Amino acid sequence: MPCVDGRGRTDSPARLDGTPGPRPMVLAIARTLLTPVCLVILYLLLPLDREFTPGTLAALGTGVLAMSLLVAWQVRSILRSPHPALQAVEAVALSLPLFLLLFAATYTLLSDSDPAAFTEPLSRLDSLYFVVTVFATVGFGDISAVTAVARVLVTVQMVGDLILIGLVLRVFLTAVDRGRRRAAEHQDPPLTRRAGPSRDGTRRR
Repeated sequence: MPCVDGRGRTDSPARLDGTPGPRPMVLAIARTLLTPVCLVILYLLLPLDREFTPGTLAALGTGVLAMSLLVAWQVRSILRSPHPALQAVEAVALSLPLFLLLFAATYTLLSDSDPAAFTEPLSRLDSLYFVVTVFATVGFGDISAVTAVARVLVTVQMVGDLILIGLVLRVFLTAVDRGRRRAAEHQDPPLTRRAGPSRDGTRRR
């Protein structure tokens, strides 16, 4: 139980209504902003000067599988978190950029190995721009897939985008709802017995 001083304040970061205090909120916002920035910096620093091979596709598949396991772990963390909504926002800030950057790195390797794979050779920033436009379904048409391999990869990304938007976000929202109900049950457990007169006429406590 949080300690209460003489002025009625608690040392717990959470408020009495279950909403997070200022410190958890600030930390969650900082992590939410810094996580995508760190991932993009890592993407820009990765050595992507290798040839596009079947091993590249295997690495992409492994990355997507690892991200699926990460999502499962994040759902578990949301359910156990005292602030499930903040935890869900941090989970999206990690999962979404990671998924897009996996495909951006793959497109960069493919374009370096085959400049005709897309309508123009793609740099790292071009690949990042392309995956974001595909994810947002903007469809400017300035960059598009040309070869069969490129089109298959873009198709896989589009299917993954739909799954990420529809299924994963719904799972996160469901986990937030269950996490909140679980936290509410811990804060205000239901009474097992209600006070009332017993058979002998005395009142139970």
